[in-house]
Amino acid sequence: MRLFPDTTAQGFLDDGWWSGLTWSDLLERNRADKPDVLALVDAPNRSALTFGTPRRLTWSEVDDEVTALAATLLAHGVRRDDVVGVQLPNIAELPLVFLALTRIGAIVSPFPVQYGRHEIVGMGKAAGLTAFITVERAVGRDLGTDALELPAHLETLRTVFLLGADLDGTVRLDGTAGSTTADVDRVGAHRATWTPHANDCATLVWTSGTEGVPKGVPRAFGDWEVLATAVSEVPGVDGDDVFLSPFPMTNGGGISGMYIPWLLHAARLVLHHPFDLAVFLGQIEAERITYTCAPPAILDALVADDSAFEQHDLSSLRAVSTGSAPLSGWMIARWERDHGVEVLNFFGSNEGTALFGDPDSMPDPELRGRYFPRYGLPDFPYRASIHRVTRTRLVDLVDGTEVTEPGRTGELQLTGPSIFAGYWGRDPREGFADDGWFRTGDVFEIPEDQPHCYVLVDRAKDLIIRGGYNISAVEIEGLLIGDPEVAEVAAVAMPDERLGEKVCLFVVPRDLDTPPDLDTLVARLRDQGVARFKWPERLEILAELPRNPIGKILKRELRTRFEPVGS
Repeated sequence: MRLFPDTTAQGFLDDGWWSGLTWSDLLERNRADKPDVLALVDAPNRSALTFGTPRRLTWSEVDDEVTALAATLLAHGVRRDDVVGVQLPNIAELPLVFLALTRIGAIVSPFPVQYGRHEIVGMGKAAGLTAFITVERAVGRDLGTDALELPAHLETLRTVFLLGADLDGTVRLDGTAGSTTADVDRVGAHRATWTPHANDCATLVWTSGTEGVPKGVPRAFGDWEVLATAVSEVPGVDGDDVFLSPFPMTNGGGISGMYIPWLLHAARLVLHHPFDLAVFLGQIEAERITYTCAPPAILDALVADDSAFEQHDLSSLRAVSTGSAPLSGWMIARWERDHGVEVLNFFGSNEGTALFGDPDSMPDPELRGRYFPRYGLPDFPYRASIHRVTRTRLVDLVDGTEVTEPGRTGELQLTGPSIFAGYWGRDPREGFADDGWFRTGDVFEIPEDQPHCYVLVDRAKDLIIRGGYNISAVEIEGLLIGDPEVAEVAAVAMPDERLGEKVCLFVVPRDLDTPPDLDTLVARLRDQGVARFKWPERLEILAELPRNPIGKILKRELRTRFEPVGS
């Protein structure tokens, strides 16, 4: 299935944004260049999470196992353009299955292991899943048993494949013995029936659904490569790097952030999930990790004192990516000044949004925690080449005019080689402006003191509107995250009969026994000169914030706690 018009795809190839290589091409190249080099490493606690013992595979072993898996999939009817659901934890078999499916031309639709029947059936119907691949158990869930219920709800689903176990009603999928001559012949004969292309659909990933029904985001090998190249250029990774991937490979963060750079550079990929700080630190030390990613709260905690650095040798680490929430300037400064580790602030989406704050474009840690470069400006120190040709603009949400002056909010819109072709099964114009620019739904503004930057104001649907005044939840969160008593914070609209909405804070304190009170947090905002109408009027203390499987805060779940509140 080709995603972009032929002329558009050819333009990407001619301009050098697409190399023309598929994932199979990259794997075969890596095997030829580095056959006996270690490529893929499991977490040491694998057996506690799912089946099997931790695995360490060379590029030759990866390629052999991919061929064996592909042959089994073919033998049981999986074909080109079939959409196949994949629900696996971060174990070696996950990237192997990705490679096996795309080697035979099938489309990978990955799901977090936390998803249940409700989520998978909804997305599975939209995708037209023909097969499903999972494990018997993972992180305390009986995924194999759950998967057996899916065919009764998905009429297109023909086969359930199971890794690591035999279960009636499923087909065992196992490539650990490597490929046979018959496997090679079967896969080779199938691949001879069509010519793979960089414009072929490789994956169908899903929007997070934090504000509604998830939408399918199809991506081709070529436009994944554009994103992965940008993610590689910002930390400057190459074939000598060792990546530690703690986020599930179910969306842009895990796929373009770790999986595809691993293939592009023939680096080493070390897997980790669910997040366990002790295991994470042990892997950095034992595997000599050079690049990883982690949530802001984890990075804050690690430099709140130096105990982690005293107990573990973390000296191999040179860069870490983070995002999804405002970053503390003191945290960035401590990582870079005291430990020599670059902190890269990332804001992105499955559709192709990819904004980076790095030490070249944002040298000041305080600014990098909140600001992102305005792509397309000339003579700006972008690390990623794609950012020089990506064009951005802000558009007023009310009158549709372009915002060019500081201090006025607008929806971020983009155009460039990283943007996807359109949502799966929907009007191809959905999500795009009339002139073809992608509408992100994210509200930014140009700051007065840094007109070459954008500052995130909020998701369009997350603005809190109090008496006709717009309040940025992200702004309030960014101002309060530096409070020494606050570990995490979410600002949410609370219904009010007179004003429409007021601000409620949900706070995870650093010490549950001594949480901050509302007066203290309001005083912090007042002392920073924040307008009175933005001050929160209710505080809820939580042990943790609700999140979806990829770590985004579920504000809609927080909103359900409210009944209409009078003034």
